[in-house]
Amino acid sequence: MSKNTTFFHKKLISWYLENKRDLPWRGTSNPYFIWLSEIMLQQTRVVQGLPYYLKFVNTFPTVFDLADASEEKVLKLWQGLGYYSRARNLHLTARHIAYDLKGVFPESFEKLLKLKGVGDYTASAIASICYNQPTAVVDGNVYRVLSRVFGSETPINSSKGVKEFKILAQELIDAKQPGIYNQAIMEFGARFCVPQNPECGTCIFNTKCEALKNKKVSQLPVKIKTLKIKKRYFNYLVVLSNNNETIVNQRVEKGIWQKLYEFPLIETSKEANSNDIKNHKIFENFKKETPVNSLVLYNEEAVVHKLSHQHLYTRFWIAEVSKIKESGTPISMIDTFPVPVLLENFISEFFQSKN
Repeated sequence: MSKNTTFFHKKLISWYLENKRDLPWRGTSNPYFIWLSEIMLQQTRVVQGLPYYLKFVNTFPTVFDLADASEEKVLKLWQGLGYYSRARNLHLTARHIAYDLKGVFPESFEKLLKLKGVGDYTASAIASICYNQPTAVVDGNVYRVLSRVFGSETPINSSKGVKEFKILAQELIDAKQPGIYNQAIMEFGARFCVPQNPECGTCIFNTKCEALKNKKVSQLPVKIKTLKIKKRYFNYLVVLSNNNETIVNQRVEKGIWQKLYEFPLIETSKEANSNDIKNHKIFENFKKETPVNSLVLYNEEAVVHKLSHQHLYTRFWIAEVSKIKESGTPISMIDTFPVPVLLENFISEFFQSKN
C-alpha cells in the first residue's frame, strides 16, 4: 500500500466516528482527565482501567486534590492495577503541576515530555487531544495496525523500528484533527486489528493491507524476543498474635511493589521447606525479638504470580506468637494498607475465613 495519508486517515476517522466506545475521557479536552486516563491505560486494557479511572476522578476531581492526597492513599486506590511506579509518578507529577505550575498543564509536546512518568506516547496523546497539536501516538495498537497495513517487518522493539514507526505515524496523522485521528488508530487497533484472529474480511483496509495480501497477518508486528523470565521464591511470614495483631512492612527498596506493604518476607533460591525457613537468618533474627510458638505452611502448592519479567512462586507461613513486642498492626486494620494483588487475594481468603 502506498502511503496515501489522506485515504488512510479519512478511512480511519470515518470508522472511528461510527464505532467508537462511549468512554468518559472522550467527552473532554481537560488535560488532567486525559493525562489520568492515558497513564492508567499504559499496559492496561480499557475494561480493566475504566473502574480505576472512575474511582480516581471521583476521589480526586482536580489535580490539586490528587496532589494533596497522601502517597499511601493513591497507592491504595491504585491497588490491583499493577505497574505501581505509574501511581508513584502520577502523584509526583500531580504535585509538580499543582504546586509548581499552579495547576496548569504544559501545552507543548516537548514540555509535556519532561513530566515524570510521561513518555512519547502520553505526551503525544495529551498534546493532540487537548491542544490540537499534530503529534502522532505510537503504542502497541498502533504498531500492529501500521506494521500490518504497510507490511513492515522491522522489529517494533528495536531502535530502528521505534524510529521508523514514529516517522510513519507522523506522516499519516490528520493535521487538522490530530486528537480524533490518534484516538481512532488506537481504537481500531484495540478493537478491530487485534493480535489474534482479526476479522480481515470486513476490515476497512482489506483491499490495501500488505499483511493480508501476503498472508502475514499472524506474523506481524515483528518483535525480538529478548525477555528472560526470572523465577523467584517468596515466603511470607503471616504473624498472628494472641491479641489479634500481625506484622506488615513497607517495601522501601527499588523494584517491584516499592512503597506497598507486605508481611515479613523470606526470599529463597528455590522452593523452601519448614527447616529451610526455620534455619534462615531472617527467621532466626525475627525469633529473637518475637518468639514463635508454631510455624505452619498455609498453602502446600505455591501461588504463581506472573509479572512481565518474573514469576513469583509464593507460599504463606502462619507464625503464631504470644505477643508482638513492637510495630504490631491490628488485624482489623490490615485492609487499609496498599498491598500487591497477590497479598490482597491471600488477605481476603485467609482473614475472612477466620471471621
